[in-house]
Amino acid sequence: MMPPVREDSQGSGVAPLKRAVAIRYDRDQADAPVVVASGQGQVAERIIALAIEAGLPITSDPDLTELLAKIPLGAEIPVELYQAVAEVLAYVYRLNGTSAR
Repeated sequence: MMPPVREDSQGSGVAPLKRAVAIRYDRDQADAPVVVASGQGQVAERIIALAIEAGLPITSDPDLTELLAKIPLGAEIPVELYQAVAEVLAYVYRLNGTSAR
């Protein structure tokens, strides 16, 4: 799950916009990671809270999150994002001391 916080590009002093996207990768179910949740504001906060409650790792990458947020729920990530998502998943696996299933 990647829940970055972004400030608006206008520098207007508006509070940062929180956006979160959750992905799941199960080789037995799909060929690529799938977007399972996405939202901003209060929805993003709820996604993050649920991830924390579930003990899931959270990382932050605003640019990748913006791209993933454009993918429909339940859809596999496009080939163009494989490398970026693979780097995030490798980081998560290292944190957990596990390997990809």
